[in-house]
Amino acid sequence: MALCRSRSGRTRFAAFTAVVALMVAGCQDGGGSATDGGRQKLTVAALPLTDSAALYLARDRGLFAKEGLDVDIRPVQQSIQALPALIKGQVNVIASANYVTYLQAYEKGTLDLRILAEGVRIAPHMMDVLVSKDSAIRTPADLAGKKVAVAVLNNIQSLTLNAILDAQGAGRPVYRQILFPQMGPALERDQVDAVHAVEPFDTAIQGELGARVLLDAGSGPALGLSASGYVTTRAFTQKYPKAAAGFRRAVEAASKIAAEDPRAVRTELPKYTKVTADQARSIHLPTYPVTADAAQLRRLVRLMREQGLLKKNLDPAPLLAP
Repeated sequence: MALCRSRSGRTRFAAFTAVVALMVAGCQDGGGSATDGGRQKLTVAALPLTDSAALYLARDRGLFAKEGLDVDIRPVQQSIQALPALIKGQVNVIASANYVTYLQAYEKGTLDLRILAEGVRIAPHMMDVLVSKDSAIRTPADLAGKKVAVAVLNNIQSLTLNAILDAQGAGRPVYRQILFPQMGPALERDQVDAVHAVEPFDTAIQGELGARVLLDAGSGPALGLSASGYVTTRAFTQKYPKAAAGFRRAVEAASKIAAEDPRAVRTELPKYTKVTADQARSIHLPTYPVTADAAQLRRLVRLMREQGLLKKNLDPAPLLAP
């Protein structure tokens, strides 16, 4: 992709984000777990990110059907948007749910959380801090006090960026909440000094706006950290244990495919993110763990505790659905 700020480049990026914005409509009523033709119906809310690749692979390769599940996927702009629907039972599972937000909800008693399967762990350049090509910001230390866009405040993005900057002895920025599809335009209009973008938006912003990578946000203390997962409620796992177990098996089988064959993910991405096949070939992918690991989640909990995002030393092991 050409790294330019031409009018045609801005037009292509605007078209890309418009399509994504239209696609990521909020959840509607009607989710549930009724059976249809002998198959259990599940409603899953998901973000159009690389985190959700295993979900779509499981659907398109018949892995859910093999488990007797009929999965209805509803795109959302933020996983937190689907939390009320999850609590009400209108949505059964939230995919690509960033753990930070949901562990906080569990600690506060808002959500009786259960984790069905892991989504992704952080890999190099699966998310980057981007600045405009002509920005005066040249080093991570220059971010101190600057405005940086994140999709949700106090989530995995700010947690990991703070950890990286702390390790480098650099000051922290001021975070501004901006949805992923709107980050490129916000950066171009100088509404923020930098954006913390995840794939596929990361690559799109670089390619269409000529943005420069200031910092690999998948490096240092962030590398390998559990970032997102497939979450539900304890009530769902107790009422529908077979459906919960079947969903987990299907996602883990799809994660195994994603881990062993990145081409499968790159082929899948244009089907649900609206990126082109060319864009998909250049996207940096996360790590797709085949099974959930309480030890990895404890590492995340420790980091959250260090930054004051959790008050208690929460043990994630009991939250992993059996």
